[in-house]
Amino acid sequence: MPIKFYGFWRSLAAYRVRVALKLKGLAYEEIPVNLLAGHQHDPAYLKINPQGAVPALILEGVAQPLFQSMAILDYLDHAHPNPSLMPTQPADRARVLALAHICASDGHPLVVPRVRNYLQNTLKLEEAERNQWLQHWTLQALQSFERALSQDPRAGRYSHGDQITVADLCLASQVIGAGFFGCELVDLPRVTAIHQALMEHPAFSESMPLRQAGAPTLTH
Repeated sequence: MPIKFYGFWRSLAAYRVRVALKLKGLAYEEIPVNLLAGHQHDPAYLKINPQGAVPALILEGVAQPLFQSMAILDYLDHAHPNPSLMPTQPADRARVLALAHICASDGHPLVVPRVRNYLQNTLKLEEAERNQWLQHWTLQALQSFERALSQDPRAGRYSHGDQITVADLCLASQVIGAGFFGCELVDLPRVTAIHQALMEHPAFSESMPLRQAGAPTLTH
């Protein structure tokens, strides 16, 4: 049976999982949870993901749904190890995880819908102030990622040599977020080059937000 994947076209965390599912050739059915409409707070969905966020996975033979993108990526890499998204050497694994968490743990959590709603509805910040917040934290993560790449010879075509890793899934999602928030990616040559290389892979390009069900249609 296909994996039930609860996501949302605009979700950066769901993007990471969508890419991983495609990289590993796993069949899945994506079930949209409209974060902008607040559907993540519906009681039925909270039984699937008690955090009230996406992504979440329901898998045959696994008693409870999986949630949190990094935990899901870890599960997928252990349950379906080919192709692996992690290096085998401990020091290399630590480096890849550190890069991944620059985006997934430090940058992304500061711009998710619940934070944006708090800035708007509770702190009553004007749109320009909210945008400044989103751009600042998004770019700070990418700048940190750039410095880490420049200081380590293990960077290559991708974040860690020529193997796609979880660091690349997280980097790609962070760059997508930068586009959402109108960030200008200046002085980030390594980040930009790796992102361009990743977009040449169908798993990354086909998972792009605007190519998903429910995304707005672009008109010219």
